[in-house]
Amino acid sequence: ILFTDINEDNIQQMKNDFPSSEFIAADAIYDTNMDIYAPCALGATINDDTLSRLKCSIIAGAANNQLKVEDVHGRAVMDKGMIYAPDFALNAGGVINCYSEVKGLSAEWAMNKSEQIYNTIENIIRRSQSESVPAYMIANKMAEERIESISKVKLPL
Repeated sequence: ILFTDINEDNIQQMKNDFPSSEFIAADAIYDTNMDIYAPCALGATINDDTLSRLKCSIIAGAANNQLKVEDVHGRAVMDKGMIYAPDFALNAGGVINCYSEVKGLSAEWAMNKSEQIYNTIENIIRRSQSESVPAYMIANKMAEERIESISKVKLPL
């Protein structure tokens, strides 16, 4: 595991918890050979400067708004042949958990729903590749399709 952070306590905790992990300076992370780039705290890290430096095949992290400019960097990620898992689809587990708590649903229900995130991401990536459309656009389209189908089922108040 290669990682970066700006918080010294987090860096030390990571080193303690994962002794074989390697700390990389924040700006150097983009020039590091890696399989998966997982931005998890800072948005807009996929931008003109970093995208040309990234040496990975997958971008999948928990940070919101990873693409600085969606219509520019989403297409650029696809053109580079990288797989991109859109942030809001990848982060769906948090919403699922909150919903289950508010509705009084079981932890098992939340876990079962959260396990479906993998299939959703896989569908996004497959559609992106087969339709030659950036993954963020497919994810948005799928969300809109789901909202539309739900609104047809519910009766107006």
